[in-house]
Amino acid sequence: MSARGFSDVREVLKIRDYRNFLFSRVFATLALQMQALVVSWQVYQMTKDPLALGLIGLVEAVVFIGFATWAGHYADRHEKRKIIFATQGLLLACTIAFLGFARCPGLPVLWLYAVVAVTGLARSYMWPASFAYSELTVPRAIYSRAASLNSTGWEVASIAGPAIGGFIYAWRGATAAYGTVFILLAIAAFFTSLMGSKPASKGSDKEHDFLSGFHFVFSNPVILAAISLDMFAVLFGGVYAILPICADRLGVGARGLGWLRAAPSMGAILMAIYQAYRPPFEQVGRKLLTAVALFGLAIIAFALSDSFRLSLFILAFSGMVDNVSVVTRASILQAFTPDSMRGRVSSVNGIFIGSSNEIGAFESGLAAKLMGLTPSIIFGGVMTLVTVGLVGWKSRRLRALGGLHKKFLPNVEDWPLK
Repeated sequence: MSARGFSDVREVLKIRDYRNFLFSRVFATLALQMQALVVSWQVYQMTKDPLALGLIGLVEAVVFIGFATWAGHYADRHEKRKIIFATQGLLLACTIAFLGFARCPGLPVLWLYAVVAVTGLARSYMWPASFAYSELTVPRAIYSRAASLNSTGWEVASIAGPAIGGFIYAWRGATAAYGTVFILLAIAAFFTSLMGSKPASKGSDKEHDFLSGFHFVFSNPVILAAISLDMFAVLFGGVYAILPICADRLGVGARGLGWLRAAPSMGAILMAIYQAYRPPFEQVGRKLLTAVALFGLAIIAFALSDSFRLSLFILAFSGMVDNVSVVTRASILQAFTPDSMRGRVSSVNGIFIGSSNEIGAFESGLAAKLMGLTPSIIFGGVMTLVTVGLVGWKSRRLRALGGLHKKFLPNVEDWPLK
């Protein structure tokens, strides 16, 4: 670990607004990861249907995509902290609704899907506002360190959330689990209230065009290739939605499900800490392609495993290589995006990446129903490898991308890029 890496991390953490943002994001992620596990286990117990698990993701993704473009436009033109605070309030209301359903087990599963849709609406506004807030708070020169810290915080919450959620669910039931989620979201809202304001960025009329985020992304071949690579890897290679079935197959129950959900983050947090302190990546494009290819191979190996411990190890490895992809893509977006367009570009990224988690959940559930559990996971891993091959073949600029230093980058204000 380099002395420069330690120095950059200290500089990031000295920024008061960023520290409060990081705490808010960690507690909110912890709550939402717990809630996602409890909802998925409830639905599986109610239906025993892989497709029902996939529909959880599809419902949230449809709402997220439907509002994402407007949400990014809104985030660029309004104060970011207020948007984050409002969306956390809406998520608190959703948790209260889930808590009510847990106390009335006879209600149709359709009502659960309705609340999931509202969480998708909240996420569609929180996503661009959060990314824009973080990027406007930290100087561009040390943003890669902030991206690693953001990822580390997310992974810590993703480890603790499913593990704690599975334990509380198995010990005290869904009511206690949702009550814990409510407390964690309230803590997140408290830290948000301590954050300083980040008003709308000034930009040209063209930059304030409603669809300019799409125009910018599709005119930048490096960004387009990077987020396309991650989108299809998550779409085909994600297994989170069908982990309740995997836990059932391995005979480990709700607690085991919590550990299966946490395992990728266990690996990812180790990699995130390493990346936070190491020198900046060189040969960024090739490392991104390699990381996603290794992720695909890990998913295939997970499909073939019939051991709980081996499955945990494989999922942890998949989290390590996925974290390389996440941090690299975030750094590419930050390096190439003008300040006045961060909300809209983050929304487009959310449509590509964030919603692909939920659409991927539907794909996983549908494939498991049609093909069976093991063949569907193998299919997802193979398709991830095919995606890496196609993107690597078609995108010469991504392959050739060196470091994310200023000498490698265009002036991001010179948009559209030539």
